[in-house]
Amino acid sequence: MFFKSDNSLGAPEVMFEAMKQANEGPTTAYGDDPWTQKVTTLFSDLFEREVAVFMVTTGTAANALSLAACTPSWGSVICHQEAHVMVDECGAAEFYSGGAKLLGVMSDNGKMTPKAVADALYYSQPGNEHNSQPATLSLTQVTEAGTVYTLDEISMLCAEAKSRGFKTHMDGARFANGIVSLGCSAADMTWKAGIDVLSFGATKNGALAAEAVIVFDLELAEELKYRRMRAGHLLSKSRFVAAQLIAYLQDELWIKNARHANDMSKRLADGLRKSNKLRHAFDVDANLQFVIMKKHIHKQLHDGGAHFYTWPGRGPEGDAAKQEDEIIGRLVCGFTTTQEDVDGFIKLVGSVE
Repeated sequence: MFFKSDNSLGAPEVMFEAMKQANEGPTTAYGDDPWTQKVTTLFSDLFEREVAVFMVTTGTAANALSLAACTPSWGSVICHQEAHVMVDECGAAEFYSGGAKLLGVMSDNGKMTPKAVADALYYSQPGNEHNSQPATLSLTQVTEAGTVYTLDEISMLCAEAKSRGFKTHMDGARFANGIVSLGCSAADMTWKAGIDVLSFGATKNGALAAEAVIVFDLELAEELKYRRMRAGHLLSKSRFVAAQLIAYLQDELWIKNARHANDMSKRLADGLRKSNKLRHAFDVDANLQFVIMKKHIHKQLHDGGAHFYTWPGRGPEGDAAKQEDEIIGRLVCGFTTTQEDVDGFIKLVGSVE
C-alpha cells in the first residue's frame, strides 16, 4: 500500500523501448536530431499552435528557467505560499533569475484568487525603485493541495496578471492529471486561458526523467535558448529525453496513465469518506489527497503496512483545521496504483481504533 509519491514509481516498458530505438546508430547532438524535431511537432499539434519546446530532465529546472525568462533580477514572482517553487526547490527560481523575489499568496483550498493576488501586491509600488517589481504570476496545476483550477479560474487569474503587465507561468508537474480532471484540451488549460509559458511534467506520470518548457509567448524563446545552455541543461544526447516524450504523447499514454491515477484516487477518497476515522483537508480533484487523522491512527496505519507522507503544510483553517493531536497525511495515486492497494488501505483504515 504505497501512496508516498508518484515520483517513486517506475516507468512503463514503452519508455525503455523508445530509448532503445533512439540508441540505434549515431545522430547529431544537442537537439539537432529527428526525435527532438518530432517532439516539437507533437507539442505544436497538442497545443493547437506553434510552440517552442525546451527539454530538461527535472521539474525544478523547467520551473526555474521559465520564471527566469519571465522575471528580471529586480523583479518578483507571485505564487501560492505553498507552491513547489516557493518551498521545495531550494531557491532555484531566485538563483536562475539572478535574484528575483518570490511573493507568497495565501488562499483556501490551495488555489490563488484574483483578490488574494491583489492583496499580496498591496505594498508593491510600480516604478518605485525601493520595491521589488512584480513581473510574473506562477500558478500550479494540479495544486500542491491536490485541487484543480477551473478554466474560468485560470482565465481570471491570468486576466488579473495581464492587467498589471505580468507574464504568466504554469507549473504543470501534474499537467495530465489536471487535463483529465477538467476533461478539456491542453490549449484550453494554457494559452487560451492566458498562460505564456508552461512547465510540462511527464516524470510523475510515467517518464524516467523527462520534462519540457513549452513557450507560447515566442518572444521568450530566444532568451530561454541561452538560459538553458548557461544553466547546464542542454543535453548532448537529448534524443533520449525526446524519445520518452514521443512515447508519452503518442497513443495518449499520458492521458491513460493520468486517468488511471485519478480514478484510483477517487476510489480511495470515496472509500475514506465512509470512515469516521479521518477527514479530508481539501477537495479531491485529481490524483493526490490530504487526510487529517489522529496521531495514534497514523502510527497504526504505518504499522499496518501503509506508506504515505506526513505533510508539513498548514492545511485548512477554521473549523476544518487540524488539532494538536492530529497530523495531515498525503496520499498519492499513480499510474501503477492498483485497486488492491486502494481497497487494502480502506480496509486498514476501517480496522484501526
